[in-house]
Amino acid sequence: MSHPHPELKAAPPLPEGGLRVIALGGLGEIGRNMTVFEHAGKLLIVDCGVLFPEETQPGVDVILPDFTSIRDRLDDIVAVVLTHGHEDHIGGVPYLLRERSDIPIVASKLTLAFLEAKLKEHGIRPRTVRVREGDRRSFGPFDCEFVAVNHSIPDGLAVAIRTGAGMVLHTGDFKMDQFPLDDRITDLRAFARLGEEGVDLFLTDSTNAEVPGFTTSERELNPAIEQVLRTAPRRVIVSSFASHVHRIQQVLDAAHQHGRKVAFVGRSMVRNMGIARDLGYLKVPSGLVVNTKELEKLPDHKITLVCTGSQGEPMAALSRMANRDHQIRIGKGDTVLLASSLIPGNESAIYRVINGLTRWGAHVVHKGNAKVHVSGHASAGELVYCYNIVKPRNVMPVHGEWRHLQANGDLAIRTGVDPDRVVIAEDGVVVDLVGGRASITGKVPAGYVYVDGMEVGGVTEASLKDRRTLGEEGVVTVVAIVDADTGALAEAPDFLARGFAHDDTTFEPVIPIIEKALATAADEGVGDAIQLEQLIARAVANWAFRTHRRRPLVIPVIIDA
Repeated sequence: MSHPHPELKAAPPLPEGGLRVIALGGLGEIGRNMTVFEHAGKLLIVDCGVLFPEETQPGVDVILPDFTSIRDRLDDIVAVVLTHGHEDHIGGVPYLLRERSDIPIVASKLTLAFLEAKLKEHGIRPRTVRVREGDRRSFGPFDCEFVAVNHSIPDGLAVAIRTGAGMVLHTGDFKMDQFPLDDRITDLRAFARLGEEGVDLFLTDSTNAEVPGFTTSERELNPAIEQVLRTAPRRVIVSSFASHVHRIQQVLDAAHQHGRKVAFVGRSMVRNMGIARDLGYLKVPSGLVVNTKELEKLPDHKITLVCTGSQGEPMAALSRMANRDHQIRIGKGDTVLLASSLIPGNESAIYRVINGLTRWGAHVVHKGNAKVHVSGHASAGELVYCYNIVKPRNVMPVHGEWRHLQANGDLAIRTGVDPDRVVIAEDGVVVDLVGGRASITGKVPAGYVYVDGMEVGGVTEASLKDRRTLGEEGVVTVVAIVDADTGALAEAPDFLARGFAHDDTTFEPVIPIIEKALATAADEGVGDAIQLEQLIARAVANWAFRTHRRRPLVIPVIIDA
């Protein structure tokens, strides 16, 4: 199995007739999926998503893939193909279109509808190409065929890309539910047919590669969901992703069956379910969905609310209910159904919400205590099945953290793929398919690009470090009036501290240290205000660490007397 090495250099020019594959996101992380294919001087992009920030990234809204390596080649991009409508696959599109607005966006009906609603908020009208499974379209030197795949959002597509260098099959996010609610199964016949033709490079979803067996069918959640809606004494509040149409369909059907009305809560939930209903992906029995005004007239046992926030996001409806910061007041007898996964890294936030809801008297049903979630991704059994059907010549696991990619690569090898032809790459690693062999040839920049409010890329690792310091260690501002002639303090400095344990006398011991530092500077003829500020900052920082074991951010201000 070939792994990237830290000492990788910039890749050499692509040999004529070769195909270059670079993931700018989605490898080594779950999110910000984006893969760039280069052939015959043109670029095809598959997916362009965002990653959601962790607690160590305060103030960041979302994280984008790094467009640096394609920025001077924007005119060479022939299309962006989107495999499905999840944020981690479409959330970065508005930011890419800001750099070149007329790139054709190729996707299925529901994916385009979700994307267009998002782009409207950014004031962008995209050039779109609507495709469905079975379609075959060419974009420059890339001949793309679209294949139906089943996932936790309707209308998912895999894409087979035929080029002069060979055929790539990219599964997108998929699983192989044999009894999907919309009867649209992953098209293994197409996978087999493409395998017969010859798949030179197979990019496969690694998210569940460590999970043995097969992913359970969505329908198997029905009994647990139905039981909650049948037995709950008062209101039922269901939290799910705002895009999981099939999961919400099951909730609507069970609510209807037990004489409950349903209201959607939260902007993204109302918007997405409206789109899904208008396009026929969500079947809503007439009179079932009511608005929040009509809700107030109904008895509690007739009410079901469907909201966002199943990942513990602080601003989403469910977290605000747990914090008593929402017009919906959770109380004794309410049942909350968390119909979703625990995304790695979100566990503590989710348990915080569960504890908050339980404290107000709610009964919380979640995947830990009931069968109310199945994954949207293929488990090891399904992946092995695909390797055996497709018989790929080279394999590049995608969409997962290191452990997932490695596990997926091991599965490919166990089905008989040559270990030298299994490429485990990271974001920014360049993989070239030349003469039928895939190998790592170099790397391009693929760092995190932070979106903070209206600003893209202005926040850096250094400024995040400052934010963490401010949050954890506090800040001390030192205002020193210095005599311009002698370089000594004209009077005792003022100290303003926030988030740093202190009272009026805390900083007295540091004054002689500052005086000594200034005296040394005067002896050495250092009189420049900036240098003096740095001296004072260093003196205060060292003292704070020695005496308080704290590293506050020190801001020195020098005023000439």
